[in-house]
Amino acid sequence: MPISPNQGSTGGGTLVTITGTNLANTSAVLFGTKPATSVTNVSPTQVTAVAPSGTGTVGVTIKTPGGTSNPVPFFYVGAPFKSSLSAASGPLAGGNTVTVTGTGLSTATSVSFGAATATPTVGSDSSLAVTVPAGAAAGPVSVSVTTAGGTNNGLTYVYVDVPTITALSPTSGPTSGGTAVTITGTNLDSTESVTFGGAPAPFSVINATTLSAVTPPGTAGAVDVSVTNAAGADTEVGAFTYVAGPGI
Repeated sequence: MPISPNQGSTGGGTLVTITGTNLANTSAVLFGTKPATSVTNVSPTQVTAVAPSGTGTVGVTIKTPGGTSNPVPFFYVGAPFKSSLSAASGPLAGGNTVTVTGTGLSTATSVSFGAATATPTVGSDSSLAVTVPAGAAAGPVSVSVTTAGGTNNGLTYVYVDVPTITALSPTSGPTSGGTAVTITGTNLDSTESVTFGGAPAPFSVINATTLSAVTPPGTAGAVDVSVTNAAGADTEVGAFTYVAGPGI
């Protein structure tokens, strides 16, 4: 007598389908000693029932005027617990792989990033990998994992869009570095690095359209300026010019 699914939440509420023979006029379905919260006779060979709350492994039996069936095991599964994401942010277009760690993940069937849902690859009870779906808009979304034991929320993932540079001020400074440069553009609040001629520069984010950077030492001449975040990078070719100091 197969039962599908054969596992469900400890809180109950799992709809199971039981197939067998002589199931007409079923009067009760028991999960261990507890009756199902709802029973429907679909046909003489099929019955559906909603599992009550429970724990561990129980035998599911059907009662009809002809007697009680043999028990079929049903496994109660606790709700999952998520402890971390391998990456807390990523591109708005999605496509990157994130690892979710926690407990109770072995029966995971879906992972949702806000309203977008993806099917995970389960590695173990404590780990799964999922390809992040595209987001609707840049910003934070909640991450939820659905398993046979239920759905758990609690983690946040931030979708970020590719940054753009529209202007620098000033556009030149000494080769010794140390020039404070204001960079304006879009999607700058998620900036992870700023470079002048490939050399990293210390920076601070002012807001989504403005950040401040301090030029590293460089060689006289024009250099490219790049701003990078988790979604990608924007490079302004020759946007800053290093000026050699005077000599006597």
